Amino acid sequence: MTQPLRLRVHVSEPFDFERHNASADFFGTTQDHGDASADEWVIELESWFHFNEHDYDMVLVSPRYVGEPLRRVFDALLGQPVRIAHRTPEGWHFAMTGMISLAPPAEDESHPQDDQSGF
Repeated sequence: MTQPLRLRVHVSEPFDFERHNASADFFGTTQDHGDASADEWVIELESWFHFNEHDYDMVLVSPRYVGEPLRRVFDALLGQPVRIAHRTPEGWHFAMTGMISLAPPAEDESHPQDDQSGF
């Protein structure tokens, strides 16, 4: 079983996304990165975001440009451009664009007590 991968999703369009949410960035995990042939990744978010009068806790991302696999996020310095979809009753709806990048472990996952430096 593939270990979950923690990602940072930055929404760049719509430009007023941050006006309706605490930030243009949100964090979540995916296990779809384990499938090298996956063209889209479902990301389960750590918190909700508000969009078009609804709250969402999951997004679907796909490459913004044809021919660029999402796995390039492992080699990218700043991130990978993506299209971002939210779930509707009819299925996934791509309504946003942005970037995904690798995120550091969540604060509750880091273990500062493991520091053996003696200080």
